[in-house]
Amino acid sequence: MADVDYFSIGADNEELRSVVRELAADKIAPHAAEVDERSAFPQEAYDALLSSDLHAAHIPEEYGGAGADALATCVIIEEVARACASSSLIPAVNKLGTMPLLLAGSDEVKRRYLPPVARGEAMFSYGLSEREAGSDTASMRARAVRSGDDWILNGQKSWITNAGLSDYYTVMAVTDPDGPRGRNVSAFVLHADDAGFTLGEPERKLGIKGSPTRELYFDDVRIPGDRIVGEPGEGLKIALRTLDHTRITIGAQAVGIAQGAMDHALAYVKERKQFGKALADFQGLQFMLADMGMKLETARQMVYTAAGKSERDDSDLAFFGAAAKCFASDTAMEITTDAVQLLGGAGYVKDFPVERMMRDAKITQIYEGTNQIQRLVMARQLLR
Repeated sequence: MADVDYFSIGADNEELRSVVRELAADKIAPHAAEVDERSAFPQEAYDALLSSDLHAAHIPEEYGGAGADALATCVIIEEVARACASSSLIPAVNKLGTMPLLLAGSDEVKRRYLPPVARGEAMFSYGLSEREAGSDTASMRARAVRSGDDWILNGQKSWITNAGLSDYYTVMAVTDPDGPRGRNVSAFVLHADDAGFTLGEPERKLGIKGSPTRELYFDDVRIPGDRIVGEPGEGLKIALRTLDHTRITIGAQAVGIAQGAMDHALAYVKERKQFGKALADFQGLQFMLADMGMKLETARQMVYTAAGKSERDDSDLAFFGAAAKCFASDTAMEITTDAVQLLGGAGYVKDFPVERMMRDAKITQIYEGTNQIQRLVMARQLLR
């Protein structure tokens, strides 16, 4: 029987990893601390990703994209996050915003909106959460009412990543207030310059400070009828299907952040000496490193497995997507915290990047569904 490496991600993806890692080291990592310090959008990272067609690589070739599959997209996000978590949200959120179109949009909608994103002329954000509808998305209050062939949208959305930078937004709103809960929501594409569409002030955040997060406000925004994504009433179903696919990219982001912290911790303990020998020679610290490495590789394999299921749209994707995101983000929080511990006082100051990575890791346990919600998703899938 011939040898088969069942768990290889393939030579093409390893080559892609090398390309992205080199680009991240040269063009993204040098700006990461300043991006965090100034809460500034990582324009250098965007320019570098765009020049290599990595800013929205998931878009199919027929719409002008690179046609990267789910696993390749995860590799890109992982390697960018290893250098700068804020920068990794460029490809991640472009996928999040456009995934509803890929899953349910008409060919006309896809041809109108995907090519500009593929060319780097536009970014795409995703509007689902509201102040009183975070985990409980079906309780959203945004309303879209028919007006002839168009819709009139009122309400707001919260916690919108890259708001203010994106040209387009996939927004969910209730279109049938008297309809069955969860089957009365529709999805629409909004333009940043639509009359009545405004933004709140940028949120002041613990981490991922280079990616702006703002509220969206809708005051009688007229949406042409040809901007609906899918059929009326399918919006929440599309939104949840989207998250089944895209929360895997948050797992990839978490793996990248954890790997970056692990790299810095390993370098430090090899160089730093106490009691006449390197920290790496102390068995207690070796045990910490072993646990960090073991959990990191487990998280990575879970993300890659879930990415394969996303590409095939397997029936158990919901479980594996939730599991990958949940485990990888919990692991990232643990590894980055341990990295700070291994560096001691040096880990607590901004001279080293591990404190930034620890702050950045926290959000991966919260957005695209808190890890408590992920556990509910997993349990429901197991009990079916």
